[in-house]
Amino acid sequence: MKISNFSVPNINIGKHNIKDQRLDQVDSIVKAKKKTYIQVEVIAPELMLEADAIIVPRDLTSDLILKDLEFTETRLSRSADEKEKALLAFIKAQLEKEVFVCNMQLDAEQKQLVSGYGLITGRPVIVAESSDSDNTNSFLSRAVAEGGFISFFTAGEKDTRAWLIRKGTTAWLAAGVIHSDIQRGFIRAEIISFNDFIQFGGEVKAKQAGKMRLEQKDYIMQDADLANFRFNK
Repeated sequence: MKISNFSVPNINIGKHNIKDQRLDQVDSIVKAKKKTYIQVEVIAPELMLEADAIIVPRDLTSDLILKDLEFTETRLSRSADEKEKALLAFIKAQLEKEVFVCNMQLDAEQKQLVSGYGLITGRPVIVAESSDSDNTNSFLSRAVAEGGFISFFTAGEKDTRAWLIRKGTTAWLAAGVIHSDIQRGFIRAEIISFNDFIQFGGEVKAKQAGKMRLEQKDYIMQDADLANFRFNK
C-alpha cells in the first residue's frame, strides 16, 4: 500500500512497519521465532496519483479540492457530451461544498468514468488532526483502514505474520499474496476468527471447539482472520 503524505508533519517518506496489538496477542500464544507486521510505503505528494490513499492536515484539505476543481472546470468547459457534462457539473458542485470525490454518491458507470480523470480526491483521503502526528503508528494504522485495507494473519513455529489485503479480497487472492504457488494449487482455506483464536488459546483448542471453518476460493477474508491455506504442491 502506498500512502501519499501531503504535508502531515512527522510522517517520514519511506517504508513503515505498522505494529498491530492483535498480532502481538497471536504471537504471545504461538511464540514463533519471528514476528512480521504489515508494511506501507509513504510517498511524496508529487506522486499522489500513484497512491492508494492520501493523508493531509485538516487545514490543507482545500488545496486538494482546488486541484480537482480546476481540472473539473476545464474538462467541463471543453466537453460536448451531455451525460459527461452533467456528471462534471455534479462533481463541481460537490467539490465546492468541500466533498471529496471518493465520498460522492456515484453509480458504477459514473465511478468508471471518473476513475479515468485521475482526480486526486478520487482515492481515499485521510484527514490528520493535530494530535495524529504525535503517534505515527496509530495514524498510519487508521490510514490503512480508511484506505480500504485489512490484514489477515498466519501463525506457525517459524513466523507469526500479518498480510495486507484490500477489503473484499477472496481467499483465493489472499493465498496469492503469500505465494503464487499457493494460489495456483489452492484447495481450501482453514479460517479461525481472531476472537476465537484468542478466546480458545490457539489453533488446536479453537479447532477442538469447532471454531475452524473450511472455506472455498470465493470466501471474503475478514479483518484479522487466522488463515492456513491448503494447496497442491
